[in-house]
Amino acid sequence: MADTPLILTVQFDDQSFAVFDGLRRRHFPPSRNLIPAHLTLFHHLPGGKEAEIAAALRELTRQTPPLPLNVSGLRFLGFGSAFEINSAPLTALRKVLAQRFQGDLTPQDAQGFRPHVTIQNKVPAHEARATFETLRADFTPFAATGTGLLLWHYLDGPWEEAGGFPFTGR
Repeated sequence: MADTPLILTVQFDDQSFAVFDGLRRRHFPPSRNLIPAHLTLFHHLPGGKEAEIAAALRELTRQTPPLPLNVSGLRFLGFGSAFEINSAPLTALRKVLAQRFQGDLTPQDAQGFRPHVTIQNKVPAHEARATFETLRADFTPFAATGTGLLLWHYLDGPWEEAGGFPFTGR
C-alpha cells in the first residue's frame, strides 16, 4: 500500500470514545459516516514511508504518558459541529511529530493545529445549526484521555487501521 496515504489520529479512552462515536453515529449522515470518531493529527503522510513512520511512532509513544485532553467547547463548522479539544501536551506532541515529518507534510498538515472531534459534517446549514444549538444547550466541559496514536490507510473514503501505538511513558 505504498501509494496509499496514511492518516494519524489520537486514540481515546474507552468512555470518551463511546461519547464521541455515539454522537457521530447519531448526527453524521450515515452514507458518509465511514470512519469512527477521531482527532486527526495528520491527514496525509506518505504510505511509502509507513515502516519509517511506524518506527518513529513506536519510539515516541514509549516515552509519552497518556495525554490529558480538555473537551472545552463546541465549534460550529457551517455544515456541522465539532468538539474543541485543548491540551498543551497534545499540542507539544504534534509539534514534535511535525518536525520529525517536516519534509513529508502537505500544506494542510503544515498549517496550524486546531484539535477537534467532528460529530457532524456535510449536512444542510439549517440542520447543522439545529444540531449545534442542541449540543451547545447540553454541553458541559469534560476531561478525556489520549491513550495512544492510531495510523490508518486512507482508502478513498473508508480507513483501514495500519497500526496502534499506545502511550506507555511515565
